[in-house]
Amino acid sequence: MSLKRQPTLPLTSIESFGSSIDRSSVAQQLLERIKGALIRGELMPGDYLPSETELTQSLGIGKSSVREAIKMLQAIGIVEVKRGQGTMICREPGDPLVDPMAFGMILARGMTRDVLEFRKMFEPAYTLQAMDNARPEDHARIQQSIEAMASAIANGEQTARHDVAFHRAILHATHNPMTIRVGETLLQLIEAALETSMQTLPEVALKDHKAIYAAFQAGDQEAVKAAIDVSSESWETDLTYVS
Repeated sequence: MSLKRQPTLPLTSIESFGSSIDRSSVAQQLLERIKGALIRGELMPGDYLPSETELTQSLGIGKSSVREAIKMLQAIGIVEVKRGQGTMICREPGDPLVDPMAFGMILARGMTRDVLEFRKMFEPAYTLQAMDNARPEDHARIQQSIEAMASAIANGEQTARHDVAFHRAILHATHNPMTIRVGETLLQLIEAALETSMQTLPEVALKDHKAIYAAFQAGDQEAVKAAIDVSSESWETDLTYVS
């Protein structure tokens, strides 16, 4: 009986990871080395990491530390373990099990002023980016979110999800994965405040959305920024958290 030979995997050179490392926090140090290799272009999406044995022997660390580092990379969506093949750098950003950036922002949510300042800086920026990149289907989605909000308000059924839908539609019209990731985290942070505004001043929120989208459609950058600035006056009142 003949055995089929497994194809040779394009394993990255172990030299990218340097020599042996200090035994304190070895998993964290290995993570830093992998990050450095990605930044320098020595590792690319789709590349395979050296095997567990190679990393263990070259870096002078135990297999348990290597496995811990790999699990951490899996959790944040950097690598994918392919059974029988190896550990591959993800070709595209996935949905991480743990998002360190999101957790960092959530832990800081009690700092209301910081959240306000970040939103006032970030929302105009991604809205202008979306204005340049929006496709016909994006415009349709934004318009649908406005119509859905108006209908919900008319029936007294409005919730934060109607407000979030508008901001999410614009956010995703950027077609920029990094912008979308940061923006989705911000939307999670402010959803409670949006719920408050939708129950107290829903017509104001609807009016603000219509003004923002009118400027967006017209391609008027200054009008977009002005409309968001007007809307931000309600943020100052509604975006409050218990620290």
